[in-house]
Amino acid sequence: MSRIAKSPIEIPAGVEVSINGATMSAKGKLGQMQMDLHPSVTVVNAENVITFDIAKVDKKDEKKAWAQAGTARANTANLIQGVSEGWEKKLSLIGVGYRAKAMGKVLDLTLGFSHPVKYELPEGITAETPSQTEIVVKGMDKQKVGQAAAEIRAYRPPEPYKGKGVRYVDEYVVRKEAKKK
Repeated sequence: MSRIAKSPIEIPAGVEVSINGATMSAKGKLGQMQMDLHPSVTVVNAENVITFDIAKVDKKDEKKAWAQAGTARANTANLIQGVSEGWEKKLSLIGVGYRAKAMGKVLDLTLGFSHPVKYELPEGITAETPSQTEIVVKGMDKQKVGQAAAEIRAYRPPEPYKGKGVRYVDEYVVRKEAKKK
């Protein structure tokens, strides 16, 4: 049984959460988002505390229902943090001549190719470049922020010999030893 589903979520000040049937929506200072709930999950919003439980299901489906309740609880917590504080992922460019420049909805990357790479940011995602070798991807939707950061990293993933490439700031790259004669 999922223990995550048993822990309640306290709604922070400035965030409104409404539940209409199988749809939950949250509104905060950064905007509004909504998500669909699984039919086997019941959600109760009482006095700015959201609790999760399973609907009446067969004994054989109870384990799957608790798993869905835990998933709904985690997604709801991500939704609430997204509309109140937002999500961000930091990337670092390591290599001679590797540069990034944010120009509106386009991220211009120079990654050692014969051509510059232009990455079109998805809707609801912004990118900042505090320096030429740092990228900060921000947005309300945790999944979209992670996906955009992964797509940027995929242009030039870190290689194991010199460690050059695009990597997450907290990522550790296992280095290999060069071939010996």
